[in-house]
Amino acid sequence: MLTVTEAIRRRISIRRFLPTPVTEPQLRELLDTARYSPSGGNLQPWKVIAVAGAERDAVVTLARGAIANAGGAPPQEEGSDLVYPANLWEPYRSRRYQLGEDMYARLGISRENRAGRLAHVARNFEFFGAPVGIFFIIDGRMGRGQWAHLGMFMQTLALAAVDRGLGTCMQEFWGSLRETLHRHFALPETDLIYCGMALGYADPDASVNQLRSARAPVEEFAILRGF
Repeated sequence: MLTVTEAIRRRISIRRFLPTPVTEPQLRELLDTARYSPSGGNLQPWKVIAVAGAERDAVVTLARGAIANAGGAPPQEEGSDLVYPANLWEPYRSRRYQLGEDMYARLGISRENRAGRLAHVARNFEFFGAPVGIFFIIDGRMGRGQWAHLGMFMQTLALAAVDRGLGTCMQEFWGSLRETLHRHFALPETDLIYCGMALGYADPDASVNQLRSARAPVEEFAILRGF
């Protein structure tokens, strides 16, 4: 079993998965661990829908249809702006740009190969080949604090997965299908799908799974006083 520190340092976004199944008992055990995540007032504002097998395939088919209707580009349904602010500023713009360049370099997709890049982006809607897809849902009436608590739940789930030899990729990209998924899952009006997560066993031979995105040093983001 890994230490918490080891799990944090090992967790990366997996973008190539093996077809090896993740069983329902495995998933239930992961969720049983993640439910101990903190939340203000113990509201536990998260809900989860996990799909595998035919249910996963139905979501992938739905997404492919949406891409086709959007002319091959990612759809932009209501709420897509919850992912990134418009006109991203520095240093955040450069960080996002560098991650993209590093990832496509490992995939062997040049900047000029727009079709190749779009095809890779579309693989988000296939959970990058992962056998399990997870959607995280929050009541739209919740405040910013509860959104932060949902994020802590997602992080806990991702770290628990690493501890069990599994990989994940947090996929805000699914937010571009927020309305379509809401209808597909027949959710209550107040429920809002935030994002998805791919879950499965990482393909150890995939170069893209060796990508470790750069992190700013502590001195860049922290001010320590009184020490």
